[in-house]
Amino acid sequence: MLVALSALSPLSACGQDRAAAQPAARVAPLPPRVPGPDRWAVEIAAAEASARRGDRRDATQRARGITATYEQGGARNSDEYLSAGRAYVLLGVGNAQAVRAALAAFDRATAADSNNFDAQLRTGELFLEKYNAPDARLSFEGILRRSPTDAKALLAMARVEEFEGKGNPMATARLSIASSPRYADALAFVAKMHRDAESYDSARVYAQRAIDADSTSSAGWSVLGSMAFLNGDSATFRKSLAAVTALQPAPAEFYTDLAEASVRQRRYTEAVKLAQRAVGYDSLYVPAYGVMGTNQLRIGQMDAGRAALERAFALDPFNLWHKNTLDLLDKMTSFRTIDRGRFRVVAPPDEAELLALYIVPLLEQAYDSLAVRYGYKPPTPVRLEFYRYHADFSVRTVGLAGLGALGVSFGSLLAMDTPNGREKGQFNWGSTAWHELTHAFTLGASDHRVPRWLSEGLSVLEERRVGRGWGADATVSYVLAMARGTLRPISQIGDGFLRPRFPEETQFSYYQASVFCEMVEASRGAAALPAMLTAYRNGMDTPAVFQQVLGKTPAQIDAEFEAFTQRKFALPLAAVRGASPTDSSGGKFVATMREAAAAMGRDREAARALFERAQGMFPGYAGDDGPAWFLAQLAATANDTSRALTLLEQITSRNETAWDANLMEADLRDARRDAAGAIRALDRLNWIWPYDVTVHTRLATLAAAQGDRARAVLERRAILAMGPTDRLEARYELARALRDAGDVTAARRELLQVLEEAPSFEKAQTLLLELRGK
Repeated sequence: MLVALSALSPLSACGQDRAAAQPAARVAPLPPRVPGPDRWAVEIAAAEASARRGDRRDATQRARGITATYEQGGARNSDEYLSAGRAYVLLGVGNAQAVRAALAAFDRATAADSNNFDAQLRTGELFLEKYNAPDARLSFEGILRRSPTDAKALLAMARVEEFEGKGNPMATARLSIASSPRYADALAFVAKMHRDAESYDSARVYAQRAIDADSTSSAGWSVLGSMAFLNGDSATFRKSLAAVTALQPAPAEFYTDLAEASVRQRRYTEAVKLAQRAVGYDSLYVPAYGVMGTNQLRIGQMDAGRAALERAFALDPFNLWHKNTLDLLDKMTSFRTIDRGRFRVVAPPDEAELLALYIVPLLEQAYDSLAVRYGYKPPTPVRLEFYRYHADFSVRTVGLAGLGALGVSFGSLLAMDTPNGREKGQFNWGSTAWHELTHAFTLGASDHRVPRWLSEGLSVLEERRVGRGWGADATVSYVLAMARGTLRPISQIGDGFLRPRFPEETQFSYYQASVFCEMVEASRGAAALPAMLTAYRNGMDTPAVFQQVLGKTPAQIDAEFEAFTQRKFALPLAAVRGASPTDSSGGKFVATMREAAAAMGRDREAARALFERAQGMFPGYAGDDGPAWFLAQLAATANDTSRALTLLEQITSRNETAWDANLMEADLRDARRDAAGAIRALDRLNWIWPYDVTVHTRLATLAAAQGDRARAVLERRAILAMGPTDRLEARYELARALRDAGDVTAARRELLQVLEEAPSFEKAQTLLLELRGK
């Protein structure tokens, strides 16, 4: 498991006790504070100005002069402690002791004068810069208790909320602007949040307001320039770059912000190039190394990415993201790499062979079909990394544990949980891999300009095309959200991914986007979806794409989609709709299911009739708690195999994680001597959980009986790859399957390995003699 960076503890332990703040009554604003005499006020201001210009040498020289004097004679008052702390901050790159000294000086400044809010603000900013949001929050709350409208403290609190992913940073930043309408830093912060949420019109408005308030606002120019860069507006980009360069002749921060904005657009290769430019301007700028290294790892430049992150961590040993990633890279040195065809599988050594046996043929099939559909081929080899522990996968993706996703695509590099990274039945690793590979095609075909919502919708649609029950389907909660009107219109669906209003909204948005893709293909033909990607590639925004490819405005598309979904889901909508728009009870469908479940214990025939009624209300629902599963079990108990199989097919053709239903189907088909049907059901089980040796053995036996020699060999190899207790017997069975498949050379090779370990293994001797005779 990953642990917090130990360097953080000494930092947070410095100075005064930082117990949780207690609520306090509001007080009247304090009168303006009169600064005390400060010997270093002019010098520290000059040092910080040099740092902003990118002149680290001058800034460092001035800061060292201040700290040398401070260390010899101390400070006379709160303001001198503050100046000393500011000097230590400038010396903190690659120097953890200077960071701690800065914090100590700020604490002394506050102790000497509790009204020195600047010292408290810088204390919090230093904590936040070093990734300690809880202590940063306490510092800012201390200011806001005494001065609730302090614009700087409100903006600082918004940054904490953004860092933690809690609260409403946009709203808090707006409070800062309300307190100080021309506060350029707050205006630029709101502009950046709008940009990152892909609300570009609002971002431009706020960025321009920041520049109008302060023409030297490098943050405002940076937001304006980054949007111009992403949208191909070369004139605005040149204007922004010129303005920033006039302020910062070595604009490392500007190019790093461009790189980070490119990452949010999934343009990882461009992000690496921009970060490299930033490093060229400032070889000590930690964020540039971080962006560069993280995204080099995302595009498969593993050695270069490690080197960049090692450099970043050496300069900033407080960075938890970089430490976690470097620790994971150390762990990955034990992983096994298997190169097969167009794919490179990287996985824990005891699982790599088993996973590669299945995933490579699947992805080869996916690659060929997707290349035809989208007219694009991602660069190969495509690297697929498997992680046994979800925390490791999360670190690989975002640097910290806690990511809820199952897989991720960076283009030609995919990463995902191993099947045993989750409990059996929680996810389908085959559909997940197909989903992530689809992103490689849609990102590449659009030159990484497709909006996330459409790329996700296409990936879910492509899962469903495969069959096997893969891909998301309508759930009761989704249809209920439709009935209550809580889903967003398609023109705003991106917000469902970027700014979800309730816990399920992001998951609903995946499915909703895939239904939109279904509608486009059904109404405008198979070429329409690839044409949308081409339009994005050519620099169009979504309204322009809708108009050119779909022939309608966003509002018209919203209306068309609403009508399409009302028709598609008319039956379940009627079943789950409550008595009023706010009724979330699930309507008569849920009521009938509850009545049926209650009847199971006393009258199974009555329960069956109720489940049949519920099934008629929502025939497409295939969840584990759906009527079809209960009816299938009742039919099987009554020996009505035909009815049971009909119901099971309804489940296994729509529910990709239905382990019990697939297992029951395999058993029933096996009992009816339907070997082909049993094989299909057992194959679906493998994509849910490939570690059940009984499933592999049954597949091997059935495939051999059906004359499917290749499948029999595959399953025998899988059993051997799982490390069975009796490896000799497993290898012998593999040899038999190879013999039956006509691969005598490979069969002999396996037998020789058996006999090398157990020379007296009689069955192996007999089979080897047979093969020699042949």
